[in-house]
Amino acid sequence: MTRLPARLSKLPFPVIGSPMFIISNPKLVIAQCIAGVVGSMPALNARPAEQLEAWLIEITEALATHNAAHPEQPAAPFAINQIVHKSNDRLEHDMALCVKYKVPIIITSLGAREDINAAAHSYGGVVLHDVINNKHAHKAVEKGADGLIAVAAGAGGHAGVKSPFALVQEIRQWFDGPLALSGSIASGGAVLAAQAMGADFAYIGSAFIATHEARAAEAYKQAVVDSNSDDIVYSNLFTGVHGNYLACSIRAAGLDPEHLPESDPGQMNFGSDKSKAWKDIWGCGQGIGLITEVQSTADLVARLKREYAAARQRLLA
Repeated sequence: MTRLPARLSKLPFPVIGSPMFIISNPKLVIAQCIAGVVGSMPALNARPAEQLEAWLIEITEALATHNAAHPEQPAAPFAINQIVHKSNDRLEHDMALCVKYKVPIIITSLGAREDINAAAHSYGGVVLHDVINNKHAHKAVEKGADGLIAVAAGAGGHAGVKSPFALVQEIRQWFDGPLALSGSIASGGAVLAAQAMGADFAYIGSAFIATHEARAAEAYKQAVVDSNSDDIVYSNLFTGVHGNYLACSIRAAGLDPEHLPESDPGQMNFGSDKSKAWKDIWGCGQGIGLITEVQSTADLVARLKREYAAARQRLLA
């Protein structure tokens, strides 16, 4: 049986909304949490850096107000994603604010640091670290992460190449802590499948792009609706780390999505003072074939819950 921290043991629905560059904002995070899934956003989405404190106040106050008005149906906790790459010159500043406001869940990416984990643990926070292979999973837990996010093939944004079956089963051979699975999950049936494989939670991002609350251009949202897995391109050109992107946005940038050059991973830079040369390249996972309309976050989560219940009934029958 999985050992789950108290903050994760009573989630209304076993889904964590993944933090998405540019797209995730307080409006989306609050809507996700009220709908019953963990809402999250990257700290780096708050620009300038001073905006992060205002966003944390907005989220914490909105969820506290909801919980006071609806004690019988409290919101799920929220998470902040920290990029732990050496080029992120905001990490200490942003983490200090997370400690100040006691952010319930910290999601770490592109590196694991014991001091970041200790800072979250100082107030009872939970740290989930995203990994693309078993080797990285071991390192994250050794450095104090409470749980893991297995980023399998097909996930939006930075993604691995491992089959979810291989990745989850290898991690579960030695790790009995919290485990979320990321990669092409866009239905309630897929959420149940993630649990059947051994994960505790499904980690869903791309489906939330096509919601009213997401801070994405309308053309981006419509592209998610109009596209399917055939329209996803895997490349490391844009950040130095391999990830999945919508082909239409690559063409719009004047590039051929079928003949992209390789990037030097050593050129990764997540500094707050660096302009985003590829800000109009749209990250997206392979699971979007089920996304047929732009809708509210509440309606999307309600669909996932209905499908999840129906999938359970089919198996029981």
